[in-house]
Amino acid sequence: MSKYDDIIRLSRPVSEKHPRMSMTDRAAQFSPFAALTGYDAAVQETARRTDARIELDEDAKEEIDRRLRELQPGEPVTVTYFRPDDRKAGGAYLTVTTEFLGFDPIARCIRLTVATIPVSDLYGVE
Repeated sequence: MSKYDDIIRLSRPVSEKHPRMSMTDRAAQFSPFAALTGYDAAVQETARRTDARIELDEDAKEEIDRRLRELQPGEPVTVTYFRPDDRKAGGAYLTVTTEFLGFDPIARCIRLTVATIPVSDLYGVE
C-alpha cells in the first residue's frame, strides 16, 4: 500500500478562474532562454575582424602631401583612408570618391563632402 493510493485515481483538478492553457503556450514555457545575456553579442564582437594600421614610409607620405597641394576645392578626388574601430584595436581601410572641399592646416585634416579625414589616416589620394 502506497501513501498516494487515496488520490492516485482522482480526476485532474480544473480551475474555475483560469482557462486551460493550449499545448503551444505550455511548450513555450519550457523553450530555451539566454542565461548569459549579451554573450552571443560578445562572441560576435570578438570574432569581428579588423585591419591593422599600415605605417607609410616617408616617400608615400610625401606623395600624399604633394597630391593634397595640387587639389583644388570642388575637384573630384578618390581617397583611401584608415578609419579606427570604435570598440577594438585596428579598424578598416575605406575608399571614397567624392568632392574635395579643402584642407585645414591647423587641424591637419582634409574636408570632403562625405567626411573630414585627418591627414595621418590617409593611405592614398588619387
